[in-house]
This record gives sequence, C-alpha cells and structure tokens, in this order.
Amino acid sequence: MTDHSATGPDLIDSPTPDNALRAADNAESGPMLAADGTPLKKSLNRALRRQKLRALMLIAPLLVFILVAFIAPIADMLFRSVENQIVADTLPRTTDGLADWDSTSGEIPSPALFEDLYKDIFIASERKLHTRLGSRLNYELTGVSSLFRKSGRGVEDIGEVYQDQFEDLNEFWEDAENWNPLMGSAEWLEDMAGWDEKSGDRQPAFEIRDDVAAVLPETAAMYETFAEFVQFEDEDNLLKEDPWAIVYSALYADLSAGADVASLSGPGAAELQEAAGAVAGFEAVDFTAAFEEIDKDWHSIDVWQTIQTYSPAYTSGYFLNAVDMKKSPDGPEMRPENEQLYIKLFIRTMIMSLVITGSCILLGYPVAWILANLPARTANLLMILVLLPFWTSLLVRTSAWKVMLQQQGVINDTLVWLGVVADDSRLALINNQTGTIIAMTHILLPFMILPLYSVMKTIPPTYLRAAKSLGATDWTAFWRVYFPQSVPGIGAGSILVFILAIGYYITPELVGGTTGTFISNRIAYHISSSLNWGLAAALGAILLAVVLGLYWAYDKIVGIDNVKLGG
Repeated sequence: MTDHSATGPDLIDSPTPDNALRAADNAESGPMLAADGTPLKKSLNRALRRQKLRALMLIAPLLVFILVAFIAPIADMLFRSVENQIVADTLPRTTDGLADWDSTSGEIPSPALFEDLYKDIFIASERKLHTRLGSRLNYELTGVSSLFRKSGRGVEDIGEVYQDQFEDLNEFWEDAENWNPLMGSAEWLEDMAGWDEKSGDRQPAFEIRDDVAAVLPETAAMYETFAEFVQFEDEDNLLKEDPWAIVYSALYADLSAGADVASLSGPGAAELQEAAGAVAGFEAVDFTAAFEEIDKDWHSIDVWQTIQTYSPAYTSGYFLNAVDMKKSPDGPEMRPENEQLYIKLFIRTMIMSLVITGSCILLGYPVAWILANLPARTANLLMILVLLPFWTSLLVRTSAWKVMLQQQGVINDTLVWLGVVADDSRLALINNQTGTIIAMTHILLPFMILPLYSVMKTIPPTYLRAAKSLGATDWTAFWRVYFPQSVPGIGAGSILVFILAIGYYITPELVGGTTGTFISNRIAYHISSSLNWGLAAALGAILLAVVLGLYWAYDKIVGIDNVKLGG
C-alpha cells in the first residue's frame, strides 16, 4: 500500500509530471513513447510549453496595457530627470568649443567661439529653438531666457553686414534663382525642373555640387542647412527662397581663407572670382564685440560657465536642484539659504503625512470597531455614511472645508457662540498646516476604516469573552487579545493612507496656503506652470525612492505578510 504521507516528489509513487519525466529518462529499455509515437519526455515538455503559452496569452492584454499606459509614461518621465540633450543639440559648435575652455581662467572664450555661437544661435532662431534653450538654462541662471531671446533677434543683423556688401558688389547675389545653379548639382536641378509644385508631391531633396563643396566647405554646409529647413520644415519652394544671411557670412569666411574659386566653372563662377578679389576690402565683423552689443551678459563668465556645465547630454543638475544644490565649475554645492526650498518641503510632506495617518488611525479605529460589532443590518446602514464621501467630488469636499475653516466660517462661529474663543481671537484654521491636516484626514479616513473593518470583522467576539472569563479587565482583554489581531488592518490602512497623503496636491493647494503645501504641489507646478519637467521628474523620482525606502523599512520591522485587508 502506498504511503501518501510522504510529501517530497521523490517519495510519491503515484503518477505525477515529475515522476513521469524521471521514468522517461530512466527507462532501461529505451525512452517511453507517447500515443503518437514521440518520446514521452518530449511530448510532456511540448504540452507544458503550450500550457505556459496559453497562460501568457491570457495575461498578455493586461501586461501590454500596463506597459503602455503605466510603465512607459513613468519611465519616460523619470528619464527627463537626467536628459539634457537640448543644449548640445541647439549649440553643437559652441559646446564642442567649450570643451577646451578653462572656466576658471576668468577670461571669456575666444573670438572663434563667439563665431561658433553666432552660427548656432542663427540656425536655432530660424528653427525657433533658441527660446526653448533659454528657458532651459534660465532654470540654472536667472536672465538667460531673455538673453537668448535678444540674441535671436540680433544675430540677423550680424549676418546682414556681409549680405549687404555682397549685394552691393554685384546684383547677382540678390537673386535666389542665381544661388540654386551655383550651389545645386546638375541632377538636382534637373529633378527640380521636372517637379510640379501644384502636384502635391514632395520636392526633390537638395544636393550640393561636389566641386563647390570641396572649394567652399563652410558655404556648402550652411546652404545645405538652409535648403533642408526650407524644403522639409517650412515646406517652401527652394527655388524661390533667398538664402539666409548666415550663408553670406560663410561665403565671406571661405573666400577670406583663400578658397580656390578659379578651379570652379559653370554658373556663378565669374561672380565668385570677382567676389574673391573684393572680400579683402569688405568690413569684417568682430563677433565678440557684436555679441556684447546685443547684450553685455555675453561677456559674463557666469553665462559661459552655465552653458559649459550643462552641455553634456545627461546631467545630474535636476537631482541636485531637487535637494537644494546646484552644479558649478567646482562641482556640486549648496544653494544660498534663501533659495533652499525642497528639503524643507520633503520633510514637511513626510511629517504631515505621518500626522494625517495617525489621526486617521485614532478616528478610524473606534468607528471600525463599532461597525464590526454591530448587527449586520445596522452596520450596513452606517457603512453607507462611511462611503458617502466617495460619492462626492473631491473638489467639492475640499471647497466645503475651505468655507467651514475660515475665520468667519462655521467652526469659528460655533466656538465663539460656545464661548471657547473670543470674537477677536478667532482660530486660524485655513491656509496653514492645520487646515491641510483636517481636510485630508476627512478625505482619507474611509481608506483607514475599510481595512480595519474588514480585519475586525474576522475577529471572533468569543475571544474577548474568554479573556474576561479568565479574569482580564476590559482594557487588558482589548490590549492583550483584540488589538494584536487588528494590527494587520492598521498596517494595511496606514500604508494606503500614507501613500495617498504623500502624493496629494489638490487639497493642500486649496487649504494649505504657503505653509501647508506638499512636495507634490511643487511637482504639479513645474509640470503645468513653469514647464520644468526635468526638475519635476527628479522630485518625483526622489519621492518614489523615499516611499519605496519606507515600504522596505515597514516590511523589515512589521512584515508585509502581516498586512491584511480581511479574510
């Protein structure tokens, strides 16, 4: 007779998947075969794979939904806390040049770097990117936003210095139709001749002449940038668009460097040779002085240090800002005391969330006990009152507290009528921490009552009667017998209330004033108002890490297995 008291898979003689696989492996007369003639082990493995695939297909829709609607947005937002590509993408030449600049020398960068800055800002202003970059750097140094806006308007004047001189030299340089055969390849010109603008087809992408690109590299690069923008960003006909002023600046730079234009032939060759002989008499632009004329801040070391500091594609600056620090040429350092905000907000958020959790325990425990010990019919009626706040808009409930807590509100009027406070000494219950704690305790109280009630409902009342029959007082019976069994409900309710409280922002925003707001209010502000998403993401990441740390500590101290929602 088989001994079924054995529990290990090796000790059970009856058929199991494990024993079947072992039998298939250990068969002395060869592998055991299934009904279709295949080895039994292979057949069983195939059946197990099909079973796992079916289970995976069942959960696949939910898994995809979670990844797309939950995990991916959170990961994208957290990535913004370190992403900083806008500086290098908008000022590629400038950031490359700044890699060799000594920010501690006390000297502004060289004239060549100012020329690179001119090229970068000119192109960025045409693409409307310079204001975005200014807004990004303005988070680190106040005033940079307006600096970039002024520079976007001023660089056009710098380029026009050369444009005017070329056009004064020969009318050839005024007409866009002359630039295309000069710069474009024969194949592209042929394709453009066959393109019908009204057809709706995409115009042929611009191709530079190989000989022009070799002789005039700067001009070719700038004209290609101009052509790409006109064709595919503005979607205009390149044949009808005059070149940017920076193209003339690039042409001057190439000709001044001694470009061998005599080797070129075809359209515009004679005009190029004429210009090459004339550029020596052109008025040259001092880019360093030109930017100082636009705004004197371009000769400020702080501006250049900020651009250099935040030129890498990834940065820790957002996280440093989130803990009241900043990046500097000498490394991370604390911000001035009058600019320190976020550490205080984190501490305030933690303390107030714990206070709200404690007040919910104190108020919710006796309510849950009464509900658990009343007859079912009466308890169900009272449970409706507990759930009633869920059927009322959060905004309405918070606004109601705003009315009740003000100095001329219901609570103060009642206290004055009872003589508890004098009419000229009404309590300040709104726009402070007190108002936030009162309103959020009321809003989150059901989340504490429901877990407590579900756990208390499973505690047999006979335990208390047994304790009393053995001589225990009411308090001893409650504290030694009843309360330990309700601790899992307290743990579940505390986790729910604390995590909800730490992330609340509507209620603190309406009733908290300046001293009762949470860190979540600053996160919401940076997302919706200041548009500093990187700092908002860093604050959110730190808040997430703090919550996970507290969760880990709770698991080590209390044990997450002891948290129950009933049953």
